[in-house]
Amino acid sequence: MRIGTIDVVIIVVYLAGVTVFGATYGRGQRTIRDYFLGNRTAPWWALACSIVATETSTLTIIGTPAIAYATNLEFLQLAMGYVVARVILCIILIPQYFRGEFYTAYQLLERRFGTRTKSAAASIFVVTRALAEGVRFAAIGKVVSIVLGMGDRASVAVITLLTLFYTFQGGMRAVIWTDVMQFCLYIAGSVVAFFLLLHRIPAGWAGVVHAAAAGGDKLRVFDFRFSLTQSYTFWSGLIGGTFLTMASHGTDQTIVQRLLAARTERDSKKALLASGVIVFVQFALFLVIGVMLYVYRLRIPFPIPGGDTDRVFPEFIVTQMPAGLVGIVLAAIFAMAMSNASGSLNSLASSSMIDFSRVRGVDVTDSARQLRRSRQWTIFWGVLLGLFGMIRWGPVLVAGLTIASITYGSLLGTFLLVIWNRRATARGAIAGMIAGLVGMTAIHFWTPLAWTWYVLAGTIITFAVGSAVSMTGRRDVATAGRGPEFNATTS
Repeated sequence: MRIGTIDVVIIVVYLAGVTVFGATYGRGQRTIRDYFLGNRTAPWWALACSIVATETSTLTIIGTPAIAYATNLEFLQLAMGYVVARVILCIILIPQYFRGEFYTAYQLLERRFGTRTKSAAASIFVVTRALAEGVRFAAIGKVVSIVLGMGDRASVAVITLLTLFYTFQGGMRAVIWTDVMQFCLYIAGSVVAFFLLLHRIPAGWAGVVHAAAAGGDKLRVFDFRFSLTQSYTFWSGLIGGTFLTMASHGTDQTIVQRLLAARTERDSKKALLASGVIVFVQFALFLVIGVMLYVYRLRIPFPIPGGDTDRVFPEFIVTQMPAGLVGIVLAAIFAMAMSNASGSLNSLASSSMIDFSRVRGVDVTDSARQLRRSRQWTIFWGVLLGLFGMIRWGPVLVAGLTIASITYGSLLGTFLLVIWNRRATARGAIAGMIAGLVGMTAIHFWTPLAWTWYVLAGTIITFAVGSAVSMTGRRDVATAGRGPEFNATTS
């Protein structure tokens, strides 16, 4: 073990406390509306914190500083697209979700294209989310292996079991309110790390700027060159980041579930927009911490195990921070891991329960049976995600974003068919999804296209093929029967 007793106590108390806190929200649950939407009682600010906590993972807190440590601040250009996308989603997609009682994002596709399209889209989501969450679980394994000097698998198992317990018991209310608590903790921990680095570096911020400039302009944010093969430029960040976030926050059930849990459409928009501001600020903080770690290590060259830059921040925490603060910051990293895991478990369970219900013949009118089945799905996904977390994925942040980016385009393209193409059919939507997946798999393995452009490319392929097939084929029964009251271009 590489940390002191007081730090271990802080971490253990935190893990036990958040588990008990989350489990208390299980009282009074009667329906899946309680379990999956928290009965739509959460205020918008809590949902904003929950959204940020969900999209901010252990990948972010160890992977983002690692990127800045190895390169510069150009990753922040991607976060600009994250903000733009939220504005677009508030205009074109959130109004659609509040035109009915939806539990998942893919019920919107069912209303237009029928059950098969809903299940196809949900299948893409559950596979993508399971793989991407496996990468996130692997990231927490890296942290714990540095802290405790043990293998990754035991740490993944512990985090999985604790998170599974309170998510199983508390449902969406537990997820939201533990997210709020965990959000506050990891922001506090990151700010502590920032000021400690600032204090330790001679001449403070002036020293950071001077050393960073001498090290190759590590404070550079903008690169205005247009390139399809370079990941972090202004154009790939703004355009690619916009499409990535439109997909992740508009079609991924993990985030959409929080938007659906809002009291009103207005609250949902406020939560999404507020989360954009917070995310941009925190990415800037994590990137600056990465640059500061580079400068600090010039003066005190602490070792990085295996030369893995993903380990530079955890190694600094363990070897360079004073007792007590180590426990607080490590608890913040565990908070991120548990926040992501709980949100993913609940969203995967909701999609499995709702989006495949007709396929499996579930009686969705039986409230008690629904709730019992929902908790069974939570257990299933908890076990599976824990197993995925034991796979070695390579550099964690890029691995996680790449997995999602390959499949997100097919989902976003299908949703845009609903919004922008009145003549689109179920047959066209499914054909577009398949074409998007096949096309992006080929692009990933056989072209040098940067991953930041993946979602845009996948969206174009899906929308174009879906529209073309819809024009050449006979209108499906599901499409023909949708009724004159549906207007895809209005909210």
